[in-house]
Amino acid sequence: MNRAATTKGHAAAGVLLPPLPTDLRKQEPHAPIVEGQPLISILARERQALKRANARQGRTVQFYDELAARYGTSP
Repeated sequence: MNRAATTKGHAAAGVLLPPLPTDLRKQEPHAPIVEGQPLISILARERQALKRANARQGRTVQFYDELAARYGTSP
């Protein structure tokens, strides 16, 4: 009976998820536009920002996939 009560208590407590890494909440700003600067350099900085944002999104997906593998997903 104690074992059943313990199991019931664990089920009712739910799952404690680890905290989301701080990096995954970060928003990537646009490259600043500096007057007189060639447009190609602005485009290059925008592409670098996009690469950082895509890498962060990839880490977010990996984080979620690890959680889903560990705890399962809702039906």
